[in-house]
Amino acid sequence: MTAADNGENGPARTYNQFASDNYAGICPEAWQAMDTANRGFVPSYGDDCWTERACGLIRELFETNCQVFFVFNGTAANSLALASLCLSFHSVICHDLSHMETDECGAPEFFSNGTKILHVGGAEGKLDLDEVERAITRRSDIHYPKPRVLSLTQATEVGTVYTVDEIGAASDLANRYGLRVQMDGARFANAVASLGKTPAEITWKAGVDVLCLGGAKNGMAMGEAVVFFKRELAEEFDYRCKQSGQLASKMRFLAAPWIGMLESGAWLRNAQHANRCAQLLERELSTISGVDIMFPCRANSVFVQLPGRSAEALREAGWRFYTFIGSGGARFMCSWQTTEEDVRSLVAAVRLAIG
Repeated sequence: MTAADNGENGPARTYNQFASDNYAGICPEAWQAMDTANRGFVPSYGDDCWTERACGLIRELFETNCQVFFVFNGTAANSLALASLCLSFHSVICHDLSHMETDECGAPEFFSNGTKILHVGGAEGKLDLDEVERAITRRSDIHYPKPRVLSLTQATEVGTVYTVDEIGAASDLANRYGLRVQMDGARFANAVASLGKTPAEITWKAGVDVLCLGGAKNGMAMGEAVVFFKRELAEEFDYRCKQSGQLASKMRFLAAPWIGMLESGAWLRNAQHANRCAQLLERELSTISGVDIMFPCRANSVFVQLPGRSAEALREAGWRFYTFIGSGGARFMCSWQTTEEDVRSLVAAVRLAIG
């Protein structure tokens, strides 16, 4: 039975979904929190106890009085955050493989009324700071879009993770030239789990000004938090959310899952589990002749080069994975819902496809 097959009790359990952590369902802690918030009448547009409590928990998590806004998805979080930091004649420097460059359909430029995205290279999905400095200093005349923001992706699009020192070095460079630092944290929890550092240590304490904090990939139905560590940068951000269709009327359903995730510890526990599954997958795949690991597995994804027609054979057998994300190869993504049995089934399928 495939993912498209439905029995009397709904979709059958399958072991072939490694395309994205978005494929996973809502984790129990997030589901229960939404169910609890669904009782009775509650004020709308964020003027409710659930939103206030969720914001308070995020401030506790980051150990600072940050300003917090909830939006529906990561594209909106990144785009609106960048728009709040830039004018239309500014530019944002990011990695070649960053989501805002490759997968957001021009939304950052759209919501900022034309801010230009300047992308640079770097090994393992991380910014090469020499290239960043060249992009900042190559021109200073009025004909060139003035660099204003440096954007980091944590964890990166190829499953690597910036260390505290690397974030600090990037922030120091940005500050030296008067740039703000924004972090795309769609998989931020996975980076925290990988590094064993506190969220504060790898954000504002290392120089990050704004974090787009991911929830959907970590076990929520939807929803990201835009976290401004410098509150003055959030001036009138609520108006941006409203104008862009990101102000939820029933905001409690975006906010409540954060309460369930943070109070229960599921936010970090889910990420640790997904990371462990990816590490197991990396170890098992590395033992198969002909399979090459492309990047070190530091979060919850594994990138491999598969020989011959093995990728096509896997797809023909019903396995789903991406080959257009990252630098070619096949990406296998683990989630909070992935099991060791899932991983071993995939490994067996890879052996068979290559065999």
